Amino acid sequence: MGWVSGYRPPSAPDDFFVWQVAVAEAARGQGLAGRMIEALLARAENAGVAHLITTVTDDNRASWALFEGLARKWRVSLHKSARFERDAHFAGAHATEWQARIGPLPTGGTSSEENG
Repeated sequence: MGWVSGYRPPSAPDDFFVWQVAVAEAARGQGLAGRMIEALLARAENAGVAHLITTVTDDNRASWALFEGLARKWRVSLHKSARFERDAHFAGAHATEWQARIGPLPTGGTSSEENG
């Protein structure tokens, strides 16, 4: 019903970059995307991740709701900054991609059971 892709950039091993999130229409609004991201972060190979990073266009309300909701749930900051600009990076053909940087992530996990 859903899928998330992401990786730890070799140049920033304390970060986990979420590349894409997809949830089937029938499963939307049930918290699946957030649970999938938390499951990825809970894997042993992701121990030590301090920040969740992603890029999102301004008009992608569903993605902003997801990432803002995770920051609230984890009680950490979300910092937004321009990452790939419309004119400089896309020759005006694509909206600016804003980077969301969430963290520092709580030690010991990110699930609601562990963080209240």
